[in-house]
Amino acid sequence: MKKEELQNYPKLAPAELEAALETAVSQTRFSMSRFGAGFKHIFSTNHFYTEAPNNQWTNGFWTGQLWLAYECSGDPEMKRTALAQTESFRYRIDHQIETDTHDLGFLYTPSCVAAWKLTGSEEAKETAIKAARRLLERFHEKGQFLQAWGKLAEPGNYRLIIDCLLNLPLLYWAGEVTGDKIYGEKAEAHVHTALSVLIRPDSSAFHTFYFDPETGEPLKGVTHQGYSADSAWARGQAWGVYGIALSYRYTGNPEYVRLFEEVTGYFLDHLPHSLVPYWDFIFEDGSMEPRDSSAAAVAACGMLEMAKYLPGEKASYYTGIASRLMKALYDTCAAKSDSESDGLLLHGVYGRKTPYNDCIDHGIDECNLWGDYYYLEGLVRLKYDWNPYW
Repeated sequence: MKKEELQNYPKLAPAELEAALETAVSQTRFSMSRFGAGFKHIFSTNHFYTEAPNNQWTNGFWTGQLWLAYECSGDPEMKRTALAQTESFRYRIDHQIETDTHDLGFLYTPSCVAAWKLTGSEEAKETAIKAARRLLERFHEKGQFLQAWGKLAEPGNYRLIIDCLLNLPLLYWAGEVTGDKIYGEKAEAHVHTALSVLIRPDSSAFHTFYFDPETGEPLKGVTHQGYSADSAWARGQAWGVYGIALSYRYTGNPEYVRLFEEVTGYFLDHLPHSLVPYWDFIFEDGSMEPRDSSAAAVAACGMLEMAKYLPGEKASYYTGIASRLMKALYDTCAAKSDSESDGLLLHGVYGRKTPYNDCIDHGIDECNLWGDYYYLEGLVRLKYDWNPYW
């Protein structure tokens, strides 16, 4: 979408923001009444979640949603439930339950780091530090990156993915609270490697990139969840927007400002007129493919984060664009009542199978936990001077 067209779209009005926050808190309270201190599955089925154990990469987003809703409402039951879940995260890291993943940041930042920041819980702090230590174990000296998924010794796993940019704040934070520089050093090494290989000349992003396990040399960029190796997966592009902003906050590297503007520019230039992207940017207005509301929510949060560090005119531009994205989500994707859904954000996509990827069809046109979380985070960022969990 052209810049002028984008700026003609209305921003989220103050009254709409208040209504959106009130509904989001109410929806969160309804979910809490259904699941107690338990966890939700990765995505909904017919717009309602089922219960799941704390062994998925997404569990932290539900806890993070509880913390955000607690900040908005002061509801002590939300605090109690979120703290109970941090005990489950302690058990998970102590017993190494599904921790062969870089997603430890997604798991432990919005749950345990948030708990420490909001309540001063030393147990939550120590739990998050344990997770950061575990994440460090995934760093490959050959190639200078954190491996995405799976066992470290398997050559077929020797790759990174763009999502990991959102896992790095766990390392940056651990370095700050422990005083151990190794955390920040490895985080910076990873982001340098990732951005050097994932961002194409046109500022679109590969989803994943393979390296030679013997030499560490970059081999090839492909996709797992995008349409094809050459297309731009919408959520992956959004991870780039937010991830670059977060690494700029921690490092102050001026090169990240340029990369942020270029990666964000690609995201915005390829939006359809609804402002809610199709699940891959290869699809344009008129396509019958599903949209991924979560990509818009993630990107909006990234713009609101980066706006804090930019000069006035640029800051206003990105804040305004984020407000317009949140307006589009509120108008067309937000669940408005608990009879419609127990989630917050409809019309997300977890995975979509194509002839050119190794994904499967699941979570299509449903709520998903990160979409709910980042939608509420975006609203909180617009309303408050928020201290990020990330």
